[in-house]
Amino acid sequence: MKMSFPHMIAISAAMAASLNVCSVFAAERNLSMEESNRALVVSFYDKFFNQHDVAEAAQVVADDYKQHNPNVPDGKAPFVGYFTKAFQDNPARKSQIVRSATDGDLVYLHVHATSGPTDPGSAVVDIFRVANGKIVEHWDVIQKVPEKSANTNTMF
Repeated sequence: MKMSFPHMIAISAAMAASLNVCSVFAAERNLSMEESNRALVVSFYDKFFNQHDVAEAAQVVADDYKQHNPNVPDGKAPFVGYFTKAFQDNPARKSQIVRSATDGDLVYLHVHATSGPTDPGSAVVDIFRVANGKIVEHWDVIQKVPEKSANTNTMF
């Protein structure tokens, strides 16, 4: 297929722009800050979801915390209230962090959440945005662990 000169210029410009954008993002990463954010979120997660020490853990949650899970309300106080009741209703609820990663102000957790020792649980990906040492925003994707799988791989 023969390309016109203007078409080749447009493709070259687009490729150069994408390379420039990638190099700009790579150059701006602050790995020390990212690791600090990861440690903050991992500590929060363990205190909150495993020890159920919501008051202590929530000290790192911003008052105007924004929630993207449609079942959980926005704001620090409603968030704490929601999970305080959930943990009272199910004190055996636990969430094991399997892996974590960062990218800028985002911290990603891959989690195995269970409601008790016999529950196969759910595979969860939690994404937290951190600003100025506070958790300010959260997204999640949750998938039940099936009894049977079409392969021998685990979800973790």
